[in-house]
Amino acid sequence: MLKLKIPPPVYMLMMAGLMWLLNHFLPIAYIVTAPWHQFGFLVILIALFTDGFSLMQFFRAHTSINPLHPEKANRLVITGMYRLTRNPMYLGLLLVLVGWAIVLGSVSSFIVLPLFVVILTVQQIIPEEKVLEQKFGQQYRDYKQSVRRWL
Repeated sequence: MLKLKIPPPVYMLMMAGLMWLLNHFLPIAYIVTAPWHQFGFLVILIALFTDGFSLMQFFRAHTSINPLHPEKANRLVITGMYRLTRNPMYLGLLLVLVGWAIVLGSVSSFIVLPLFVVILTVQQIIPEEKVLEQKFGQQYRDYKQSVRRWL
């Protein structure tokens, strides 16, 4: 229904808002407290670097970065970060949320992380994979066999 309709960063922002709401209104227990919660900002910085580096690889390959239209990709990017994970940009979004959960500090925030993984996998990654498999055939199937979806 909503597959390939909502940009992944929008899902990330929705989950970040949900994390804040749960942390603010239903905090279960604070497992990361001051000053340690500041470490979350470092995780967010690493996540942004991951996303930026992954994005640069698409620009270097001169292929589409539009997650709503994977059929526009004209090359398969399988080098750099893409040797470690098939979805480094989505992993970067997850790391932003991990950092945000650390900043917020409560268990309530952390319970949203698996929800993000499931939603992004079902709504974005699996439909993307189907399109890429149709477009790139055996080359993409081989890539899927050798590199994990997340990590």
